[in-house]
This record gives sequence, structure tokens and C-alpha cells, in this order.
Amino acid sequence: MSPSSAPSPEPVSSLVNDPDEFPRLLHASAAHGGNGRIRLAIALAVVSCLLLAVVVAGRLCASIAVATNFTAKNIAPCFEHPFGTDWMGRDMCARTLAGLSTSILLGLVSAGVSSVIACVLACTAALGGARVDAAVEWLIDLVMGIPHIVLLILISYALGRGFWGVAVGVAVTHWPSLTRVLRAEILQVRTQPFIACSQALGVSRLRLACDHMLPALLPQYIVGLVLLFPHAILHEASITFLGFGLTPEQPAIGVILSESMSYLTSGAWWLSVFPGLALLFVVLLFDRLGSLLRRLMTPGEVQL
Repeated sequence: MSPSSAPSPEPVSSLVNDPDEFPRLLHASAAHGGNGRIRLAIALAVVSCLLLAVVVAGRLCASIAVATNFTAKNIAPCFEHPFGTDWMGRDMCARTLAGLSTSILLGLVSAGVSSVIACVLACTAALGGARVDAAVEWLIDLVMGIPHIVLLILISYALGRGFWGVAVGVAVTHWPSLTRVLRAEILQVRTQPFIACSQALGVSRLRLACDHMLPALLPQYIVGLVLLFPHAILHEASITFLGFGLTPEQPAIGVILSESMSYLTSGAWWLSVFPGLALLFVVLLFDRLGSLLRRLMTPGEVQL
């Protein structure tokens, strides 16, 4: 058959106009999107299970992480001790898992509180009028104008360090960026016609925020909450490394890295390499989790 005699593809318009073909066209599009969502959901479940496994393993290894054995100190990585042991004979694999578990739980508390602060301030700024908006913007500029790590250290140290001191410090200092994102989203939603209709009908600002604004903010809020986790974990490790965070008695990654600095010159490289790589792995997992959530909640990304 010559190319000129080959049947031409049926135009999309004819498919749309044909009632028998129109469902088939929609079915193909829906199936493609469904496959995209399934793949994203599977990847999201795998990443979530990995993070959950780290937390559970860290909780189970809590007693092993602090157990000392001076007959097995400074052992290089081997089959019995995959991450080696430290100068007190403590298993570094157990200490690393316990430290990561503590960091993840701390990140959960601090990121959750920080995201709630951001959501409340964003709704207040976008719905409270020009003066309230200016006040919230001034507060955001004030917090962002102070060096982040300095403010975090001051708050943590003033509250006596420890788990709750670091958690409060991280929560109080990590809301400004998310507040601006949520505020911009609310301002965009305010331009929608249904908001103008609700205001014309006399719907209160509180009901507007609860019934219309918060559901529209949910995708951005969830993604922003997840992306706060790596920042919280890294800042916790940073101030703990500097001596202003968690106490040395707690098996935290910052404590492990800080203590290992004194033994690097003696050749005990495993004391810092494996905990550092494990911290990087967890941070990348949270980053991947946020990316998957963003794609899952964006219709255009699901079709890719």
C-alpha cells in the first residue's frame, strides 16, 4: 500500500464528537494518569517505609547504643560491627540508628509546630487586612534578618538545651519561608469568583479561612511540612555538634560527630564517616519524600 493510500489517523475532534468514541478517549487519559499515580504512590510508600524502619530500628537499639565494652574498643568496621566501635566499645551502628531516630522524632515535633505557626500567620496576614498583613511581613523580615543558626543557638541555650530546647528553637525559627508561600497561595485563592460570592453573601472571614482557604492550602502545606524535616534535622545536628543542642548523654548524630573529631587523627575514620553518610541518607530520603508528594498533588506531574 502506497503512503498516499494509507488511512489517515482519525482526528481528535471526531472522537470527541462521536459519543461512542468519547469514553474511550477519556479512559485512555485516565488510565495513563492512574498509572502515574500508582507509580508515585508506590515510590512514596517505599520511602516512607525506609524512614519508619530507621525510627523503629533506632528505638530498638537504644539500649545497645549506650552499652560499653572496653574489650572491643576502636574496632574497625567488620561483620560483627558494620560501623565499627568507638573508644568505649560502643557499637557505632546502633548509636547511629539511635541518633537518627532521635533526630527524626525531633524533626517531627519541631516541623509540625513550625508549620502550624506558618499556616496561622499566613491566614492572618492574607485575611486580616492591610495593617495585619504589614505586621506579619515585618515579623517575617525580622526573623529572617537575624542569622538563622545564631537565633537557634540562643533559643536552645536559653531553654536549657536538651530535646525540648532544640525542638522549640527549631520550631520558632523555621516558619518564615513557609509562611510566605502559604500567604501567596491564599492571596491567589482570594481572586477566585467563589470567594467574591461568599463575601457578597456575608460569609465571615473565619468561615472563609476554614471552608475555602485551608482546603486550598492543604497540598502546599503538606509538602512544606515534609520539606521542613531535613532543615530541622540538619540544624539540630549542627547546634549539637557545636555543643548547644542535645546533651552528650543522648546518642544524637551531632554528639557522635562532635566526639569523633578527637579520634580522626588516630585513624578511626569510621567514627565520623558512617554517621555522616547515614545523616545524608536520611536527609535525601526526606527530600525525595517531599518531591514525590509535590508530584502526586500536581496533576500535570502525574501524567509524566
